[in-house]
Amino acid sequence: MGIVVKLCQSHVSSWRRHCRLKGRRLPIGEWVDMFGIKPFPQPPECSVGGCRNRCISEKSPICTYHQRRWLAAGHRGTANTPALRRWVAEQPPVLTAAEFSLVQLLPPLRLELAYGIQQRDVLGSTMQPFAMRAIVSGALATGTSLLLAADMLQRRMRTTNEKSVLRQLIWSVHQGYIAFSGHDLRGEDHFDLRAAGLKGATRSGRREQFGSVDLTVIPQPWLRRILRRRAEAEKPTGPAFRRWLRSCVIAGQGMNRLPGGGIDTAALDFAHMQAAFDEIAAAVDQDGRLYGAGYRCDLWTALSQTIDFGRLAGLLDAPGSFIRRSSQRIPDEDTNEDELGKAIPEHVIRQLDAQLASLGTGVTYGAMGPERVKAMFQTAYVVLRDSGRRPLEVVSLPRNCLERERDEVSLIWNNHKGRRMRRRLPITSSTVAAIETWQALRDTLPDAPSVSEPYLFPAITSAGGSDHLMSNNFGVGMRTWVDNLDTLDSDAMDAEGNVIPFDRSLIYPYAFRHSFAQRHADAGTPIDVLRDLMDHDDPKTTMGYYRVSLERKRKAVKTLSLMVADRHGTAIPCSSTAYEQRSVAVPFGGCTEPTNVKAGGHACPIRFQCSGCGFYRPDPSYLTAIEDHANSLRADREKARAMDAAGFVIDNLTAQITSYEDVAAKMRERMAALPEGEQTELEQAAAILRRVRAGGDRKLLPFTVVSKDGT
Repeated sequence: MGIVVKLCQSHVSSWRRHCRLKGRRLPIGEWVDMFGIKPFPQPPECSVGGCRNRCISEKSPICTYHQRRWLAAGHRGTANTPALRRWVAEQPPVLTAAEFSLVQLLPPLRLELAYGIQQRDVLGSTMQPFAMRAIVSGALATGTSLLLAADMLQRRMRTTNEKSVLRQLIWSVHQGYIAFSGHDLRGEDHFDLRAAGLKGATRSGRREQFGSVDLTVIPQPWLRRILRRRAEAEKPTGPAFRRWLRSCVIAGQGMNRLPGGGIDTAALDFAHMQAAFDEIAAAVDQDGRLYGAGYRCDLWTALSQTIDFGRLAGLLDAPGSFIRRSSQRIPDEDTNEDELGKAIPEHVIRQLDAQLASLGTGVTYGAMGPERVKAMFQTAYVVLRDSGRRPLEVVSLPRNCLERERDEVSLIWNNHKGRRMRRRLPITSSTVAAIETWQALRDTLPDAPSVSEPYLFPAITSAGGSDHLMSNNFGVGMRTWVDNLDTLDSDAMDAEGNVIPFDRSLIYPYAFRHSFAQRHADAGTPIDVLRDLMDHDDPKTTMGYYRVSLERKRKAVKTLSLMVADRHGTAIPCSSTAYEQRSVAVPFGGCTEPTNVKAGGHACPIRFQCSGCGFYRPDPSYLTAIEDHANSLRADREKARAMDAAGFVIDNLTAQITSYEDVAAKMRERMAALPEGEQTELEQAAAILRRVRAGGDRKLLPFTVVSKDGT
């Protein structure tokens, strides 16, 4: 391989001239030896500050690049004249793609940008040279302060990145001005969320977006002042502050309708508090629809807490009549029983599974390639669907989230809500295979942020405020996927026999947790087992995750009402209405004794001896409870014998056992005599009603002791 020799322009011209004279192409080395070529003295560096190029010659103080700029500006010659020296002092050096220069800017603007860049580094934001070059060009055109020309500069920015960097620089300079002068150019009622220290909604609490609020939307100055001071003291998250602000705006509008508008704190009284309550109780969204009862309750609580803060902090000296009353309460909504369940139907999940290959298509995720993005989103979906974990618990799975013990594999996950870490959940082999496939691919990701090293699903960037895939990013990807699916059918038909499309707004990540619970409940999983699978403390919480629809309950009641028997096992069928209305639930069946029904099961004189009562009405849905109670009575009888109890005690227990056994036996005989299809239908109906009783509000006979005086 030959040695590459680089020549300056003068030597290139000399070499070419000698080649023409010799009539052939002379090798460089031969040419140097033949004509005694000597190197020229090295010219000095370009006079432009920071420029790394060499001057054209010893006579010219600038390099070739700046010579072209000098001549393009309409000047002549490159002699070292005063005009050239003045021009050189204002020029930037030759810049690479990753460099920018502030030298052309006026001194005040140059200092503002330098301060903003310094603060950007303090905040941990990355530098964007391309954006800075655009900002410098825009600042050159405006030629004034960042604070005075902020709007003009923003209009000159073309990309989102440029606008974002400029917005942060302007914010930093503005905060510096406030710190120096103690005066906010935007006024006392302009509230900067980041400057006040409000936390972001991410787990890290880092606020990535800059936001500000004009508090003049609240008519009362005293309420604006209290809200601002509370936010500065408690530093809530952005969503929490928006709820506080919304409550104050709505309440302020209500008080503003009264004489005086609620401006004078000394004139505040019960009427103003009632006006604020009435306004919040009737609050509507942008479409004119009444807010949900839960949200309106949150608004009312937020307002009450804000006013309490004002009193405690000495910011509100209002009369004692300006206070929340216990009567000011927003009632809960009665939800349609058929619409209680949030679970995605299994036939819809099967349709989603059939089109899973398109999940993640078109999603941009940092430096990750399209196929890897799809693989990550699809794996997260499979884990979400099969495990029933909350979205945050799925996206924050540890990288080594599988634990093997013999033939069983458990998912290691963290219950962030309950603050219980490293929980274990048995999972199926198909779920394990999906996770292992992604783990192998995860190990090959070249550009995954270092902060994501411990997690299965990496973050989009190290500066995003989260160390792993964020649940809202996954939710947006799923929403885009679901909305773009070709077909997604429900199991209902219209009047013409056409399948009605499924409501796609009902498909979101958290709904899969409800589907998990509903799937297990339909399979007959005991409530205590399902509670452990859901990792709940209270079974009532678990019951809220699944529902038996009103239609299914009606069918079950209709089926079982035909199988009602008395204490002798004789069939006493009744209508479904009578089944529900003329009986009260007792531990081992229904009771039709009028006084006890009216008292809700609290007026039975022979408690827990139902099998000896003429008003006892069991049905097959109570078979399990009857047999369990018979076993419990047997255990009690053995204990009584061991205690050398009186004979009548033993006889009473024996009689009850025999009576319950007869009821159960005759009921099973009647069921066995039915066709197989009817038996299956009866068993399913019994399971449904057992589930309804487990999750419903109907109370069984209480375990209370009635004293002789009746108290």
